[in-house]
Amino acid sequence: MNLPNKITVSRVLLIPLFMIVMLVPFNWGELVMKEYTIPITHIVGATIFIVASCTDWIDGYYARKLNLVTNFGKFLDPLADKLLVSAALIVLVELQFAPAWMVIVIISREFAVTGLRLILAGEGEVVAANMLGKIKTWTQIIAISLLLVHNFPFAFLNLPLDHIALWIAVFFTVISGWDYFYKNKEAILKSK
Repeated sequence: MNLPNKITVSRVLLIPLFMIVMLVPFNWGELVMKEYTIPITHIVGATIFIVASCTDWIDGYYARKLNLVTNFGKFLDPLADKLLVSAALIVLVELQFAPAWMVIVIISREFAVTGLRLILAGEGEVVAANMLGKIKTWTQIIAISLLLVHNFPFAFLNLPLDHIALWIAVFFTVISGWDYFYKNKEAILKSK
C-alpha cells in the first residue's frame, strides 16, 4: 500500500475515535468565554474531524506529486470522505445540532453516488471526484466543523454561520449529485 492510500486509511481509522470523543459522556470540562460555553470534548472532537478532513488534501497532493494515483485510491478516497462526513453528520443529529432532514439529503446523495460508482466500476470505469464533488466535500467539512464548535467564533457576532454553511453544503450536495448522474446517464442506461 502506497503512502497516499495509507493516509486515506488513517482518515477512516480516525472516525471511531471521533465518535467516541463526541458520544461517550466524558467530563473534560468546558471552555467559558463571556456568555459562550463549549464542552472540551466538542473542541477535541472538532479537532479530530478537522485533522481527518485535512488528510483528504494531503493524500491527494502526494498521490499526484509522487505519481502514486491508483484505482484503489480513486475508490477509497471518496469513500473515506463519505464515511467521515456521514459519521459526523449523524453525531450532529444525535446532539441536536443539525436538522435530520438535511443530513438525510446529504447521506442519501452519498449512497446514490456510491451506487453509481459501483455501476460504473462494473462497466470497467473508475470515476474520480470532479470539481463539484470536491466543492461539495469542503462545504460539508466547513459546515460540520462550525457546528461541532458551536459556531465559534461567529457566535459572538450573533451570525448563524454554521447553519448558513450547512444550507450551502446541502445545495452543493444536491447539485453535485445531479451532475454525477447527468454526466453518466449513458453508462447507467447501457448497464446490464
